Amino acid sequence: MVAWWDSLDPTVKILYFIAIPSTLVFVIQTVMAFLGGIEGGEGIAYSDTSGLDLDGGFDGPDFSEMPDAMDIDDVHFGDGGNPADFSIMRMFTLQGIITFLMVTGWSAIASISAGAAPAMSIIAGVVLGVVAMYAVAKLIHASRRLTENGTLDVRNAIGESAKVYIPIPEQGHGEGKVTLYVQGRYAECDAVSMSPTVLKTGTNVRIVDVRNGVLVVEEDE
Repeated sequence: MVAWWDSLDPTVKILYFIAIPSTLVFVIQTVMAFLGGIEGGEGIAYSDTSGLDLDGGFDGPDFSEMPDAMDIDDVHFGDGGNPADFSIMRMFTLQGIITFLMVTGWSAIASISAGAAPAMSIIAGVVLGVVAMYAVAKLIHASRRLTENGTLDVRNAIGESAKVYIPIPEQGHGEGKVTLYVQGRYAECDAVSMSPTVLKTGTNVRIVDVRNGVLVVEEDE
């Protein structure tokens, strides 16, 4: 083993120093991913009731000034934890860099062992490493998008019935909460109302719109 190592070209030794540790880290990352050690997005986190004045004294934003109810294309719906659209910078993650080093190292070693010139082997390894890094970035992005698709999209609540959980101030002067069944599960969501009266706890309502992630409800006659 020692004789084999001593017989190697210094360039190949450097490549082994790159390839072996990066491969070990890659294996550890893969095991952690299967065991759930690498986190995804945060998902939707609705605000709690700490800032609400349930006695009606809350002077909240005027929701009548918000975008038109039907201009859904002009409003961005998101949860803040979802991944952004794919960009080249997403390649430069820990997983991407480790993949780049591993593929570059082993590709260059294989090329040199096959008799190619070291310089050309390294260039070929770098190219393959970049391709692999890009592929990993796309894979991670796609997996997070799948996770995102499982989160609650409040737009699916439009037209559904709900029940007031925390009183909703009149005419958009604050937020309350409603409970409803949407996307196959029960959810608790922030809601506002343009009704001239406060919607009390237990009132049956219908969701008529979604504005900036907040449900707009009216009393269900």
